[in-house]
Amino acid sequence: MAGIGFEIRRILRRESFLNLIEAYGLAGIISSGPWVLSVLGVMMIGIFSLTLAVSDVEVVQFLVSVTYLMAFSLILSGIFQHVFTRWVADKLYARENGLILPNLMGLIWVATVLALLVGGVGIAFLLWDTSVLYRLLMLANFVVLCNLWLVTIFLSSMKSYRRIVILFALGYTTAVIASLRLADWGLEGLLTGILLGHSLLFFSFFYTIIRQYPGNSFIRFDFMQRKQIFPALIFTGLLFNAAVWADKLIFWFHPDTSQGVIDGLRASVIYDLPIFLAYLSIIPGMAVFLVRMEADFAEAYDRFYTAVREGDTLERINRFRDEMVVIARNGIYEIFKVQGLTIILLFVWAEDILRAIGISPLYLPLFQIDLVAVGTQLLLLAIQNVLFYLDARRINVTLCLLFFISNIVFTLITLQLGASFYGYGFAGATLVSALTGLFLLSRKFERLEYETFMLQGR
Repeated sequence: MAGIGFEIRRILRRESFLNLIEAYGLAGIISSGPWVLSVLGVMMIGIFSLTLAVSDVEVVQFLVSVTYLMAFSLILSGIFQHVFTRWVADKLYARENGLILPNLMGLIWVATVLALLVGGVGIAFLLWDTSVLYRLLMLANFVVLCNLWLVTIFLSSMKSYRRIVILFALGYTTAVIASLRLADWGLEGLLTGILLGHSLLFFSFFYTIIRQYPGNSFIRFDFMQRKQIFPALIFTGLLFNAAVWADKLIFWFHPDTSQGVIDGLRASVIYDLPIFLAYLSIIPGMAVFLVRMEADFAEAYDRFYTAVREGDTLERINRFRDEMVVIARNGIYEIFKVQGLTIILLFVWAEDILRAIGISPLYLPLFQIDLVAVGTQLLLLAIQNVLFYLDARRINVTLCLLFFISNIVFTLITLQLGASFYGYGFAGATLVSALTGLFLLSRKFERLEYETFMLQGR
């Protein structure tokens, strides 16, 4: 499903500086997806709203409301993301493209019903004393976001990369403009604006998918057949997203680091802003990730396994295997190099950046450790991506479980140690998980030929 990666690499072959900027700029926007761009869009809405008729309290309530929506929609949609990606990849390999769209429709129906149930229960527990309109807008936003994360599964397989960038720009421009135009309605107006922007993005992506994968029926649920479901992939998606948000949730609900914002929703002023600013720094690394891991490695992987399936000579199989290993290692190293350079530059300018957006320099140490943490998380993501190609499902579940547990344990320890250690729990969890992932990936490569031929013989 690396269609965009190959298309962007064609731009790089033109070997000009402008083409280089174009390729990695497009890759950064596409690979960052709605998650990072949503953070940027919501922050823009919050900043601009302060200049309008919206009170400071309502702006904070809006930012916290959208943060909760993103957190729980990512966790819930994580149940389906990897398992459906695997199902789609299998159908593309089997040239059964006509089944993809009707099963996507089935997935959307399942996700919508589940989002309504989970969202309804969450609102009943956390937001019962708010207005009916606010609760309805929260539920609608939650359903749309759950489905939006699912259609972004297809982004890397699409070749119309310029269309995707235009749709991102259109969706978030709509969200910002609509929120500001409706700002007179207060919190509900801002939520309506973000709902319009994300809805436009969802339906635009869905229309693009329809054009690329025309279906032979309206709705199907083949992806839910027992033999099509890989429990390890379900747990991987769920645990990874839960791990990413575990430290935030702990800070939100710990009495020493949080305060109530709107009914049952709480936030941590000391912790939230630096970590969300830090996530914007992964755009350069994500661009390299898309080009190197979703194109170069995908091509090397295909060469190796094609040689194995077609009974090529042992000398060629060994050569293709060595090339695949080298490309994987170089790709991870290049992500490390680019993201490391980004972190160094942001370290140098961190105080100026915080001052420019009106944040106290007291946040500087937390912002810096968060930069390291999200950069390490990107490395973990790259490692897991290679493991997905190698079908190392158990290893990926193990890494996600390690990430989840270590983030909880380390974060609770840092809370006991005091404010000077905030952020180190998340950073420690990503570091332990990434180093473990590198070790397990290296061992997987060492055993690759044995496992491949052993499976072929079964």
